[in-house]
Amino acid sequence: MRIDLNADLGESYGAWSMGDDAALLEVVTSANIACGFHAGDPLTMARTVALAAERGVVVGAHVGYRDRDGFGRRFIDVDPEELRAETVYQLGALAGACRAAGTTLNYVKPHGALYHAIATHAGQAQAVVSAIISFDPSLALLGLPDTIATRLAREAGLRTVAEAFADRAYAADGGLVPRGVPGAVLHDPAQVASRIVGLVTTGTIEAVDGTRVAVAADSVCVHGDSPGAVDMARAVRAALEQAGVELRPFA
Repeated sequence: MRIDLNADLGESYGAWSMGDDAALLEVVTSANIACGFHAGDPLTMARTVALAAERGVVVGAHVGYRDRDGFGRRFIDVDPEELRAETVYQLGALAGACRAAGTTLNYVKPHGALYHAIATHAGQAQAVVSAIISFDPSLALLGLPDTIATRLAREAGLRTVAEAFADRAYAADGGLVPRGVPGAVLHDPAQVASRIVGLVTTGTIEAVDGTRVAVAADSVCVHGDSPGAVDMARAVRAALEQAGVELRPFA
């Protein structure tokens, strides 16, 4: 058994600090680094990519809507052609930071509202997939399994990677409980670690109604901006290793 452990990183900018990237990069195997639209800035990108390269962590582009005020968590009905161009722009920025640090960009994970939009919004899904193909078709797309975006990506020849979330509650239909619902975000490291060991070893996770639902996962995400993210990531990694699961990047 093996699994990738990823975190959303590089989300500080200017005088605003978010998360403990250095500590998380000691734990995770893949880093989704913000590209300057929902969060991040050139200096933060450069520093985070350099740390990832130093520690052997695989780098992915965490692309999002141009929405710093909303941290990229508000849906924006952007024209697909504009979204495609903005996605290419973000990929180029992070790829440049990777090149300067002596590492490479390996995959793409949309952020926040864009992540969920491309699961059901055909126009935006096509825009993101088209942007990746035009920029570098060797990049993988990391996201929810069996969505419009993943189907379009596979049809276009892109590799898709299924993601599950360590610190999010699941509904009975296998989807994530919306963030605005009480209990949607989990905070107990021991509980989270136990749930993820169960997910990786059985392919199922306990939903909020107590049933177990099947969830495909090649990678598990711990949000870098969550309170106690470092302790949670450490607990998840330790529990997986104790269960005999190999931690290894998918890319």
